[in-house]
Amino acid sequence: MPRVVRRPRSAVRHPVTITVVAVLLLTVGYLVAAAVVPFAPASAATTTYAAPTTTTPELSFPGYGATAVEATDFPESLRTSGDREERSIASISKVVTALVVLDEKPMRRGERGPTITFTKQMQGLYAKYLAQNGEVAPMPAGLRLSEYQTFQVMLMKSANNYAGALALWAFGSLDAYERAADTWLDEHGLDHTRIHEPTGLDPDNTATATDLVELGQLALANPVVKEIVGTKQVTVPGVGEIENSNKLLGLDGVEGIKTGTLDEAGACLLFAATYERGGRKVTVVGAMLGGVDHDSLDEDVQRLLRSVADDFQVVTLTHQGQTFGTYSTPWQDGADAVAAEASQVLVWGRTTVTAKTRLDRVTFGDRGERVGRVRFTISDHPAVTVPLELDRSIADPGVWWRWTNPFQGT
Repeated sequence: MPRVVRRPRSAVRHPVTITVVAVLLLTVGYLVAAAVVPFAPASAATTTYAAPTTTTPELSFPGYGATAVEATDFPESLRTSGDREERSIASISKVVTALVVLDEKPMRRGERGPTITFTKQMQGLYAKYLAQNGEVAPMPAGLRLSEYQTFQVMLMKSANNYAGALALWAFGSLDAYERAADTWLDEHGLDHTRIHEPTGLDPDNTATATDLVELGQLALANPVVKEIVGTKQVTVPGVGEIENSNKLLGLDGVEGIKTGTLDEAGACLLFAATYERGGRKVTVVGAMLGGVDHDSLDEDVQRLLRSVADDFQVVTLTHQGQTFGTYSTPWQDGADAVAAEASQVLVWGRTTVTAKTRLDRVTFGDRGERVGRVRFTISDHPAVTVPLELDRSIADPGVWWRWTNPFQGT
């Protein structure tokens, strides 16, 4: 019989044991690898932004002369009507006089400035301007007023002799004043304004309506001028009670600034009004030249101002919680990237709004976590950036999903 060789039982089990151990090691290695392998970021996609709509303004311009109007800080609002030629501006010239004199003899808010003693040369201007049918105010011998009081008489009553007196006081002669005015206009970019003397009785004192809008903004930026042109009535010692020649002052938000009347110019008004729109104050500055009389001109100014004020609009860029992107994961979890806050902007007239969304790389995240931003570009306005956040949490799916969906999240 053939001889049967028996192997030891331990020798038979050895390869089986190795195999089992190897399988166990592979299994453990897989489970460990599947449990700790990092996930790739969630898939991100931006949503389409529906831009808000705005309207085209329709302003109520008069059918004569030249008009320009603009809301300060809203350069897109500048609108004109009539001709664009340089026109005689009459007593609006005194606004230039005020600013040129203040450049030479500055005053701050609350100050009254130095005392002015009116000389015989200054007093002689009364008869000179009265002979030209110009507005004058008493200037008795020995009269002494502060610079501020002299400005009140010039700007409120539009007294030509006080305008001339200020020019003589500040510069020594009317010729020197003319040179100073020319320099000041050049420094402030008022290239279409010509000032030859301080009162406006010379019809060759001219400007375009758009230049006058800029002049009005410069005047309102000066606290002394703004305060005086916004005063309805005052009593000046030696002069008496004077009233502001601007009859619109205090109506429909009007806060100044200067009337003008001359045969060659017609009725003119450089005006400003302030309104509250969208939780902020906005100022509208305009100039209307060439009217028949101040009563009809004032009505036209009021209509124009109302039409400008009505074209302010609060545009909602985004609501809080508005979706601008989405995140999705292989384990069917996900979240939206939403605006962390609401955002609005005050605009005038037709405005274009575009949005550009940037989403961060996100794998997991908690609700409210910042995950990007959206940048709004608004025509004629600074850009606005709003942060984005997760509207809900994106959690780790857990070990079981990792084991049963090997490496799907990588």
